[in-house]
Amino acid sequence: DQLLGMANGLVVPFVTMITGYLVAKVLARIIGVSKSHRSIFTICVGFSNTIFIGLPLCVALFGDIAVPYIMLYYMVNTTLFWTIGVHDLAADNGEETPIFSKKTLKSIFTPPLLGFAAGIIMVLMGWGLPKPLFDSFRLVGSMTTPLAMLFMGIAMSKADWAALRIDAEMTVAVAGRFIICPLIVLAILPFMHLNELEGRVFVIMAAMPSMTNISIISKQYGGDYKYAAIQTTVSTVVAVAAIPFYMWLIH
Repeated sequence: DQLLGMANGLVVPFVTMITGYLVAKVLARIIGVSKSHRSIFTICVGFSNTIFIGLPLCVALFGDIAVPYIMLYYMVNTTLFWTIGVHDLAADNGEETPIFSKKTLKSIFTPPLLGFAAGIIMVLMGWGLPKPLFDSFRLVGSMTTPLAMLFMGIAMSKADWAALRIDAEMTVAVAGRFIICPLIVLAILPFMHLNELEGRVFVIMAAMPSMTNISIISKQYGGDYKYAAIQTTVSTVVAVAAIPFYMWLIH
């Protein structure tokens, strides 16, 4: 019953990301972001870090009961990133990447998403796991939060801070990520019939820093991966203040 009742919650992350992405495109043109940086800029604003930071942090804040709502947000985030986001990134660097392709499908169906899909099937079929297997999976799952935090700490420690320049692009990208996207969620929620926890999780997920794999994908398609890495690192640092603020706001 809970699973079926969550379906209408997909509307919130979808509208949030599409709106944030389109707003970012407009802002990029207004402030004169170069064509080679434009798609990276819009991705940094429109899509958030839902797994490495979003999942462990929301579990720490709300408990394991928040995981289904986190995965809903993640499903929309990863699907739109690997279709619209990567397509625009490739196009800005002179490469053609069809939105509907075998490579795109392979990128969308990642291990977390496949695990979530398997969980849904098991819930609907009423299947359970043997206790030793269930306990083993739970022990591995409990490593998610500390390992993700260690990973992000290592990534931030290796950032090239000497290349950091606080300019209009950086300022607007950070404002878009931490102000525009969470405000879109807050504006939509009164019109949706979601439970309180689901609404809170969506607000916090919208206030997460930019995706960590933007720089990797940028390099793969010939983009300015150093620019992407700096944008991601700065958004991660700003999140240290932004996330507690939104936790205070929604409570």
